[in-house]
Amino acid sequence: MTTKRNRRRPELSLQERLQKFARDARETAKALPPSAERSEQLAKARDSEAAARIDLWLSSPGLRAPK
Repeated sequence: MTTKRNRRRPELSLQERLQKFARDARETAKALPPSAERSEQLAKARDSEAAARIDLWLSSPGLRAPK
């Protein structure tokens, strides 16, 4: 017997989720003293912001397939 997939849509868009993750990571980093863990949180924030920019770029109207 196969299990059913969860086909529920996320409440927030990908952009909103990436921005929220970056914001949360930066807030966590602010609360930490300078350390490897803080650097890790800041790197995660930068990565998620970059992912958000890439997603915007990929979904821009200038990149549509030619007709």
